[in-house]
Amino acid sequence: MQVIESPQEMQNWSRAQSRAGFRIGLVPTMGFLHEGHLSLVRKARELCDAVVVSIFVNPIQFGEGEDYDRYPRDLSRDLGLLQKEGVDAVFTPTVKSMYPEKEQTTVEPVAGMENKMCGRNRPGHFRGVTTVVSKLFNICLPDVAFFGQKDAQQALIIEKMVRDLNFPVRIVKGEIIREPDGLAMSSRNVYLSPEDREKATVLYRSLLMARDLINRGEREPSRVREAMLEMIKQVNGAQVDYVEIYNAFDLSELEEIRGQVLLALAVRFGTTRLIDNLLVEV
Repeated sequence: MQVIESPQEMQNWSRAQSRAGFRIGLVPTMGFLHEGHLSLVRKARELCDAVVVSIFVNPIQFGEGEDYDRYPRDLSRDLGLLQKEGVDAVFTPTVKSMYPEKEQTTVEPVAGMENKMCGRNRPGHFRGVTTVVSKLFNICLPDVAFFGQKDAQQALIIEKMVRDLNFPVRIVKGEIIREPDGLAMSSRNVYLSPEDREKATVLYRSLLMARDLINRGEREPSRVREAMLEMIKQVNGAQVDYVEIYNAFDLSELEEIRGQVLLALAVRFGTTRLIDNLLVEV
């Protein structure tokens, strides 16, 4: 397994793989890997000849007062996990190598998809995501890139960016990997106190409850949303950022629950903000 820090060296490595006829798979991460990341690595291993994992905590997708400085990092641990998974190359750039100039060209996502859910209270977040992902595509030159369904809005925005800007990259989404009690795996779970960790299980429970309501015939989005809010608010200290129900393909508003819909939420427990979602087919 090669560990590559320089964008130019990474690009040269990827070009050599392409010349050899290898299909390159990229798993972009911010490190502090968990089973959710590793499930994407295994999917990449199945579908591709050469697997690259990027580890980069991207500063331009964090807003003022967010957790960039304390975001969990453990590169040696991550490299050990990736070695066991048979990864071919790990790209570990520095901030300076990714953003060498003070004024940088950025990639602006479509406002209709950006300015809701996680983008509503995090201005500039998805611009930071689309910019860094564009750079990773140009540096690592993947044929296929793998993203987790847990970050559903991010994955949809990236899929649209790929279509609109004609990136020659196929996007594959991996299912949400959960703890035995249903909590979606996240690098930020390490922030939770034992008490808040237990409280956070309400996220998945509220999603399952909403799915049950829909399966029993409820078609009014506002009633499903209110039922989810009521369940979450019964947990002491849970601070709701959003609970939303959208069309699962373009995040458009729903007058009636039909087709494939995305149930999505973000809630704070203490200082830790967690997201989760569930796809429901009607």
